[in-house]
Amino acid sequence: MFPICYSTARSLIRKLGAKLNVHVSPHDFRRYSASYASRNGIPLEIVSKVILRHRDLKTPQVYLGKISDSEAIRWMDILHGK
Repeated sequence: MFPICYSTARSLIRKLGAKLNVHVSPHDFRRYSASYASRNGIPLEIVSKVILRHRDLKTPQVYLGKISDSEAIRWMDILHGK
């Protein structure tokens, strides 16, 4: 992307949030991007190691939560070519 320091990003995001009357932080965007990638088929290993830069695959479960039964069935259908 483009180089920006954390304090500048935090300031810009908080100012935007204040204009919209919502509390938002850079970490919220981090969580959203990880969830969005995961829900759009990006493998957990990529989400964890590339997007979030975590070493342990268990760590992104905080961001991604549990998979629903319907989502599990959908992926089983995809894996079995249905």
